[in-house]
Amino acid sequence: MKIDTMRRIDHWAGVPLCAAATLLVRLRDAFRPRAAGPPRRILFVELSEMGTTILAEPAMRKARSTLNAELFFVIFKRNAGSLDLLGTFPRDNVFTISDRSLFALGRDTLDFLRWCQAKKIDTVVDLELFSRFTALLSGLSGAGRRVGFHRFHNEGLYRGEMLTHRVAYNPHLHIAKNFIALIDALAAATPTVPYSKTVIGDDQLKVALPPPSFEARARMLERIRASTPFDPARQRLVLINPNASELLPHRRWMPERFAELIGRILAAHADVLVLITGAPEERAGADELARINGPRSISFAGRTSLADLPALYGHATVMVSNDSGPAHFSAAAGLPTIVLFGPETPKLYQPLGTSRAIYAGLACSPCVTAHNHRKTACTDNICMRAISVDEVYAAVAELLAAPRAAAAL
Repeated sequence: MKIDTMRRIDHWAGVPLCAAATLLVRLRDAFRPRAAGPPRRILFVELSEMGTTILAEPAMRKARSTLNAELFFVIFKRNAGSLDLLGTFPRDNVFTISDRSLFALGRDTLDFLRWCQAKKIDTVVDLELFSRFTALLSGLSGAGRRVGFHRFHNEGLYRGEMLTHRVAYNPHLHIAKNFIALIDALAAATPTVPYSKTVIGDDQLKVALPPPSFEARARMLERIRASTPFDPARQRLVLINPNASELLPHRRWMPERFAELIGRILAAHADVLVLITGAPEERAGADELARINGPRSISFAGRTSLADLPALYGHATVMVSNDSGPAHFSAAAGLPTIVLFGPETPKLYQPLGTSRAIYAGLACSPCVTAHNHRKTACTDNICMRAISVDEVYAAVAELLAAPRAAAAL
């Protein structure tokens, strides 16, 4: 389904359904004992953003280490590959929901509720900030503990009153720290309003994808060489990710600027090859960027799966990306990643790991928040046009000037 269609369904159906579900959940809770003992089987709910699985990894790691709990996850089927990159969830502990149609969504939702009962889920952590659908999944899961962000006295979206642990979303903290606050709420010795009254240090934000195997790197090298001659001993790869999801197309830097950036990189560095990455549906744009800049600029869009990305990153020196899922994957894999921000702020969403944000910081930015369903009124993303090729090229050149074995941010 299209993003705007899903937003309309979430609003027009979500509001009355959340109100009705609140009554059902309160009635159910009134006739059963309160959850006793520590959480043992925790379900994380995050459906629509692939990068969020990486940003939530520190919180999930804390749940494992401090609560000694078994973890489960529910996600849209099209995004499930991002969990495979983490390598921390057994297949049996992941439930996927199809959003290809309203029928598929309804069918999988009913299957999900049965799955929760079969898995004996006792705790749900809702990572979403604005989705009424995830509020319904959490409330109707049957779990005795339900943790998520609550609006309290704010004017935020109505998502019902189904949480047992209501956490104050802090728009001045990185989102990964907000996710950790959800786990701190579960670990709190006594109830408090609001959760979580804890200090979350930067030392809790470490994240790293499992390194690719030697065989995976070798297969990727052969795949690259099938597109262009490449000798890692003499040449370097620069990756360009010029796209962002349809959830927020305002995050895209202009194609002509990516084209100019690629041209400048190739002109200044004779040992560099540029690979332009993307999904299969983004191949036409990647092919055009490659055509403009000649034989050392190669379109690689549609030639890798999510599972292949760590191996690709292992052969690269630096990546330039819009604010999107691949930026989170590459930074977590240890690849120096330059990320271009516009309608969202790196103070909240900068990728964890080896990333550097370039952000104009216009007065209107960020224009997408937890309070507007991430739907901006903007008709002209000047925030992205304010980022110059000179600024991005300078960041790339600095990384390429570093010793090959020690290039880092």
